[in-house]
Amino acid sequence: MHIVDGVLSTPVLVAGSAATLAGVSLGLRQLTLDRIPVAGMLSASFFVASLINVPLGPSSVHLLLNGMAGMLLGWAAFPAMLVGLILQAAFFGFGGLTVLGVNAFNLAAPGVIAWLIFAPLVRRASPKTAAIWGGLGSAFAVTLTTVFVAMSLALSGDSFIAAAKLVLLAHLPLVLIEGVLTGFAVLLARKVKPELFAALKGRQ
Repeated sequence: MHIVDGVLSTPVLVAGSAATLAGVSLGLRQLTLDRIPVAGMLSASFFVASLINVPLGPSSVHLLLNGMAGMLLGWAAFPAMLVGLILQAAFFGFGGLTVLGVNAFNLAAPGVIAWLIFAPLVRRASPKTAAIWGGLGSAFAVTLTTVFVAMSLALSGDSFIAAAKLVLLAHLPLVLIEGVLTGFAVLLARKVKPELFAALKGRQ
């Protein structure tokens, strides 16, 4: 869900970059050695999933995986998502450099919020119930990302309000798809590697 260069206003770009810098700073503190392989895997998965990229005006539609990233990484979702976005911009021209901060915030912040709300529920529940909570957490993160993208566009000028509404509508099917995919992924992970959902340092 990339916003392209040259669309957003300067205040939105500055605010998004500042928020992402703060998130990356917190994320690097939470990125312990045992979490680095998980962060790398999720960053790579996001990079690959986004290759199926459907342009949509000033934005685009593709799988996000930010809910799963947030629930597994917490604040470390910020550096993981940022690395994926940098690689996509460098190799395929998705998004752009000036909007990296906003795009990273719109992806990672909902993942962190999903971690705060849903990760404890996933961790304490049985595998099947955890799958439901995980799916709901992913659907929540994608929905919130869609709202953030629409707000970023709407705050950049009245001319983008129609595009913001289109972004909201176009991503409704993605909410369901990611919720189902993440639910199955959580079910599998809870059965074969439950320690992935161990509590991270920091508030939950």
